[in-house]
Amino acid sequence: MGPNKRNIEVNRLIFLASRRIVNHFRQGKFGVLIMVIRTIVNKLLFLLCALLVLPTLGYAQSNRDGGPPLDSERIPRVEKPWSVAERAILEPRENNGSVLGVWSTCAQAPDLCNAWLEFTDYLLQDSSLPTRDRELLILRIGWLNGGAYEWAAHRGLALSVGITEAELENILEGPDASGWSDWDSTLLRAADELHSNALITDVTWNKLAVRYDRRQMMEAVFTVGQYNLVAMYLNSLGVQFEEGFQGFPL
Repeated sequence: MGPNKRNIEVNRLIFLASRRIVNHFRQGKFGVLIMVIRTIVNKLLFLLCALLVLPTLGYAQSNRDGGPPLDSERIPRVEKPWSVAERAILEPRENNGSVLGVWSTCAQAPDLCNAWLEFTDYLLQDSSLPTRDRELLILRIGWLNGGAYEWAAHRGLALSVGITEAELENILEGPDASGWSDWDSTLLRAADELHSNALITDVTWNKLAVRYDRRQMMEAVFTVGQYNLVAMYLNSLGVQFEEGFQGFPL
């Protein structure tokens, strides 16, 4: 299908529409239901117009099947035999003779890769954020950016720290999905606000500050920013799924 794949935003709105309609029928909130339908229809009309005018919007979005937006890599992974610089990056990350594409593609520019990996390793290994909190932020910003590889790479870790399959689906719906605790909803909303406006609102900031110290407040912002960058990197360079990867639960 190439770069003209449909914008994942259309898929996302359809998904949200079906979930919200079912929920509102169950709860008998017909007045709210009408408002939800009206909002979704308006957004769909806007997106359809945008797709007609800008058909290349599909470049930065995920495939309809939940996978990467591009069918093939634009910049290939580094293959063995490695140079000295490549080996220094990839050998510590090798597992059973293979290296994830997120690392082996990055190694095409060793100096850049080393600088980026220092920051990446800090967020994954030394951050003071609870792992579950961090993964909620990562998965939400990954979804908002159509970062299918990013989602697939973190899916297993998310499940291992107590995020359920149902919650993975709720991450797609966002902070207003039923079932979230107030804290989880606040985390997801922080990711949404950073994605939309590059600014956490005072209301959300103050809710985060009830539990987080200054370092953690900063790490939350830096985590969302980092995985915003990761989605741009993986999507634009065309990094393809590893064997066994599962994309968005569309």
